[in-house]
Amino acid sequence: MLISLHVKNLALIDETEVFFKKCLNILTGETGAGKSIIMGSVNLALGAKADKTLIRNGAEYALVELVFQTDSKEQEQILTEMDIPLEDDGMVIIMRKLMPERSLCKVNGITVSQKQLKELASLFINIHGQHDNKELLNVKRYSQILDEYSGEKLGNIKEKLKTAYAEYKKVCKELDESVVDEKERAREISLITYEIEEIENAALKNGEDEDLEEQYHKMVNSKRIAENVSVAYDCTGYTGRNAAGDSIGRAVKELKQAASYDEKVQELTEQLEEIDNLLNDFNRSLVDYQNSLEFEPGEFDLVERRLNLYNYLKDKYGNTVEEIFEYKEEKEARLQQLADYENYILNLENEKQKKYDQVIELCKELSDCRKENAVQLQEKLKNALLDLNFLSVEFEIPVIVDEQTISSDGYDDVDFIISLNPGETMKSISKVASGGELSRIMLALKSVMADKEDIGTLIFDEIDAGISGKTAWKVSEKMAVLGKEHQLICVTHLPQIAAMADAHFMIEKSAKEGRSVTEIFELQEQQILEEIARLLSGSEVTEAVISNAKELKDLATKTKQNLN
Repeated sequence: MLISLHVKNLALIDETEVFFKKCLNILTGETGAGKSIIMGSVNLALGAKADKTLIRNGAEYALVELVFQTDSKEQEQILTEMDIPLEDDGMVIIMRKLMPERSLCKVNGITVSQKQLKELASLFINIHGQHDNKELLNVKRYSQILDEYSGEKLGNIKEKLKTAYAEYKKVCKELDESVVDEKERAREISLITYEIEEIENAALKNGEDEDLEEQYHKMVNSKRIAENVSVAYDCTGYTGRNAAGDSIGRAVKELKQAASYDEKVQELTEQLEEIDNLLNDFNRSLVDYQNSLEFEPGEFDLVERRLNLYNYLKDKYGNTVEEIFEYKEEKEARLQQLADYENYILNLENEKQKKYDQVIELCKELSDCRKENAVQLQEKLKNALLDLNFLSVEFEIPVIVDEQTISSDGYDDVDFIISLNPGETMKSISKVASGGELSRIMLALKSVMADKEDIGTLIFDEIDAGISGKTAWKVSEKMAVLGKEHQLICVTHLPQIAAMADAHFMIEKSAKEGRSVTEIFELQEQQILEEIARLLSGSEVTEAVISNAKELKDLATKTKQNLN
């Protein structure tokens, strides 16, 4: 449930906050007062595309904040999976801060992406505007609506079908790519045989290429290395007066003489002798290394040729020795296929038929599930439409099977066909419905689907377009029924719907300090009557209109009591 909306520095809004109620919340206001801004702010908070021009002139940022009360375990589970902490009272605070260079989205203080925000929004709220009626003109949307109504069972079948269809298409692709004539097969066998022999003859070993790289680098730089090592030997050896070894040797000799006069010097002498021994060992190791730098020219050529072979094969078959071996295994498998080509193709064809049969079986299962749910949905929609002041309603959801058009979505064509006048032939909604009829059909659909969706809040932005009079009253009754099970927030211009409100809010534009400002606030009893009267009269509000407004409000109250 949506607890509150807080908006700051957005378009004409300086700062406003509204707390919504359970059941039916109605929003009204003069044309141009800013109803679209209020609804736009909700959409913005829920991940809609941000436009920096919406930031109020002179402000550094715009802010929209929605506070929801969690209604289900599913909502809590999704929040947990996204590592978003739930407040102790079950509140979820969604904040969107719009700045000139970027926007910032947070849920309970945790920064989230726009994609994550939209995912969360779909759990908490369903928003329907006038333009959404057009989805009923899209025939492709009908199967989606039916599938959404059909729920988890159908969803599980679709997941299985998606996997099976992907496997079927994979086999089809392999079969298409494997069909070759005799000459082409012979050429491929010859090429694969050559490549396998080339890799085998190279006698590659894991790690050898790295050893060769190290050897080659050492050989190429052996002269410079030898010069550096020679200088190091001269500095640490025993052949020069300034060499470290010679200096330490003389120091040991001097300390031994001193030790003959003072026993305490003996310990120092022993320490220096250890250093002298270490330096001796070091020099012997240095000599051994110098000797390793000597090699025959033929040895260098051998290393270079071997390394070049590795690099040549890497360029052809893979970046590493492991990848070259994998390539060889793949080619050996392919060679086996080509050697036993007829059986290979036969096995692929059998596998293709097997996968096709699995897909067809799942398509049938999916189609049967759709047909079963189509009967239920068409009956519920027919009853819902009759409640909305249609004189006559014939409504069917045909599910037509076409095995020539299988896909991961099955092989069904779904249509919504309707007749709203006695004697008229049933036709697709996309071909017969007017604007006002589309509004009522969509409301009927939303009321039926609301029972299937685990969403606490529904927003209708002027869904009443194109209707009036008795039809408007029927729509308001449907809103009241829907509001018993869900929180409804409805922007309307019809007095019949406004009269049915459990909470009535006014969107008003005024001038403050030379600037236009849009505000939203809850109306009290007398204010509600005055607003309904304004909607009734469209101009001057007289006592007679006020009386009519009171009569309409009383009738709405009585109607809601009877619904209970």
